[in-house]
Amino acid sequence: MPAHQIRPARVDDVDDILRLIIELATFEKEPESVVATPELLRKNLFETPYAHALLAFAEDNPRPVGLALYFFNYSTCVKAAFLEFILISSDGLAVLDYMHLEDLYVTPESRGSGLGKALFAELGKIAQEKNCARLDWSVLKWNQPAIDFYEKALKAKPMSEWMGMRLEEGGIEDLKELGA
Repeated sequence: MPAHQIRPARVDDVDDILRLIIELATFEKEPESVVATPELLRKNLFETPYAHALLAFAEDNPRPVGLALYFFNYSTCVKAAFLEFILISSDGLAVLDYMHLEDLYVTPESRGSGLGKALFAELGKIAQEKNCARLDWSVLKWNQPAIDFYEKALKAKPMSEWMGMRLEEGGIEDLKELGA
């Protein structure tokens, strides 16, 4: 029997999901950036599921000690033939292009136990079931232990040619002026 369990989050897990999100933001040195609330998580994970979450449990702990929060997306450069097929398909076939891992967190006391690998294994199963061509995520440049894990244990490749860009609320509001 494994020393851990991975399962999809349920609505009654919302408080634990928020706890893990806050712990992750604190680890990332940005606890003030958390805007999630139990109500928002309930709505966005369960009522109108824009995102999905997996929880990891250690054998000796009834509370989750790991979280993977992810969503699906499309790209114009991957599986273009499949996307074209979807547009003309009448049978409701859905092929998702890629999975984006928004948050991955394992509590400090549970790191090194295999929970990170187990979360990625479950994400891999889901990605294959959903016909995803890739799994993308970001990592903070200073988080060398995570980078080492991704490169060595997962054999993930850094995307050195791409740079992340972002608009926050004020910048999004300013976009209105571009259409005037």
